[in-house]
Amino acid sequence: MRLLLFLLMSLQSVLAALELQLPTENHHLFSGQPEKFYMYVDRFFEGGRSQPWEGGAYGYVRTSERVSGKIIQTKFHEGIDIAPMKRDKAGNPLDLVSAIAEGKVVYANSISGRSNYGKYVVLEHNWNNSPVLSIYAHLADITCKVGDTLTKGGLIGRMGYTGEGITRVRAHVHLEIALMLSSRYPEWAPKTINYHGLYNGMNLAGLDVAAFLLAHKAKPETSIVDFLAQYPVYYKVAIPNIGPVEMATRYPWLLQSPPSRQSVSWEIAFSDTGMPLSICASDRAVNHAIVTWVKNSDVPHRYKTRGLLSGEGARASLARDGQNLVDLLSGRFPVPPSPSKTSSSQTSSSPR
Repeated sequence: MRLLLFLLMSLQSVLAALELQLPTENHHLFSGQPEKFYMYVDRFFEGGRSQPWEGGAYGYVRTSERVSGKIIQTKFHEGIDIAPMKRDKAGNPLDLVSAIAEGKVVYANSISGRSNYGKYVVLEHNWNNSPVLSIYAHLADITCKVGDTLTKGGLIGRMGYTGEGITRVRAHVHLEIALMLSSRYPEWAPKTINYHGLYNGMNLAGLDVAAFLLAHKAKPETSIVDFLAQYPVYYKVAIPNIGPVEMATRYPWLLQSPPSRQSVSWEIAFSDTGMPLSICASDRAVNHAIVTWVKNSDVPHRYKTRGLLSGEGARASLARDGQNLVDLLSGRFPVPPSPSKTSSSQTSSSPR
């Protein structure tokens, strides 16, 4: 009886979490007009200039380079940039920004100069009994506060152009849906300034938010677990088993196989962007993190993984940033000697 009640409560939680909407009145994502939905970027390449809307989408959509005889985009954009629908006479956006789903405000940064996100708000949603986060960045004004519980469509603030590199002409709201990598983030990079605690962009792994919203629109029962299960694996890394991987305690659906007496390591599968997709117990003996598998590529892996991997073809190893990511996930980093030194990097590595 208790098990049945638990399953019913879990089902209700999932169904409630999947009541989603876009954060502004711009619904062109659903009308098949991406050029009206995304805010373009200014692209300069080989003497030419363009303003592709694709630069406002998720993924490797920025910084053109000619590699191995082909032109590829090498810079990762972790969210989507939604263009305004209304402006005043001076060109300032008037669009209001609302919650994409019911959630609790867990962080609000009101000082734009402290982040590439500018003024931004983080909501926590209980999806699949796990804390999934939505981020709303480059706001002009914030009308909610930490601790508020917002319904779907609850007002967060007004669209703006706060943050590094954003102009009035390119005003937009940057939206992410993300998982938290570690609850010990402030200990991970203690030598630089961190104003944002756990809600620093470096600690938030963004998924393809537009694809998820489109998948939900087509099939409302689609959960975040279902969506990530369809992500292609780009590489796998084995790490010594020194205890549970903390991220799997926060997102238990990541754990695909529990440890046994013979398990001496964990194997973590990653997408090309570094999103952890699964965690499996393994009997492979390792004394440090190693890449156990990588998708074959005709382009050096650093271009396909935002610099997390080095190597080419079917061979790869962890680059410095890849090792740092694995250290953050595994908890294999020293605890600073004093609280005064427990701060970390300012924002996410990708400009907004």
